[in-house]
Amino acid sequence: MTKNQKDLNKLCIHTITTKPWSLEESLEHYAAKGVGGISVWTDAYANMGPAKAGRLIADSPLEVVSLVRGGFFPKASVAERAKSIDDNKRLLEEAAELGAPLIVLVCGAEPSQPLSSSRAQIQEGIEAILPLAESLNIKLGIEPLHPMYADTRSAVSTLNQANDMTEAIQSPLVGVVVDVYHLWWDERLAAEIQRAGEKDNLFAYHICDWKVPTEDMLNDRGLMGEGCINVPEISNWMANAGFHGFTEVEIFSQRHWQSNQSDFLDKIINAYQTHA
Repeated sequence: MTKNQKDLNKLCIHTITTKPWSLEESLEHYAAKGVGGISVWTDAYANMGPAKAGRLIADSPLEVVSLVRGGFFPKASVAERAKSIDDNKRLLEEAAELGAPLIVLVCGAEPSQPLSSSRAQIQEGIEAILPLAESLNIKLGIEPLHPMYADTRSAVSTLNQANDMTEAIQSPLVGVVVDVYHLWWDERLAAEIQRAGEKDNLFAYHICDWKVPTEDMLNDRGLMGEGCINVPEISNWMANAGFHGFTEVEIFSQRHWQSNQSDFLDKIINAYQTHA
């Protein structure tokens, strides 16, 4: 086995990265290149259901790494918060059918209230779904998002906040997700990665790059090496903190989605081997 083949065993690609492909196409193409893992977005199985999607993945050589995404707990009313909790419980059941060991939580925020109130509702929401997660043995990964998304997408903006919440909940099934796109700017990142590692709370690692200039703050992420993030340095921090899981490529990009996806997959693999 060559070094590159070994490296690809720990490469995971999110279905959203090659969005134009169906789940079946993603599985076929990823496997043909020797990619080891796949993280599945809910839209990828919308036309077939999680059980069938789980069977397709089980019949492939790929390992399902996570289901993306749960969360969005903060709401203005009690009824809306209860619905969000119910939605996340349903996602847990879907993750079990899919065979996913982890749900990535994009935690949400409610712009009509202080961020501190949204964070309190996030913790309450996670605690409300935790008994079901425990019964299904599915992990919950809190993913901090860049502060530009603090209005509606996530009141958790730093790894420090995610670590605080994880440690307050005190469950081995609740940990953090490190996404370089959201956290590369934080001067405390290395220390907070180490902190999470010492608590055995590092659940997932997502990579891409921050383009300069960025033309769209949601859908203009770059391949590793196309921007200003020092991905290898952050990867070293993760390894030094004891993380040995998959390195997951998660790229939202209108530019890349409009390209030939087979060529794009080759570029992903080359960027992973060169810049991760």
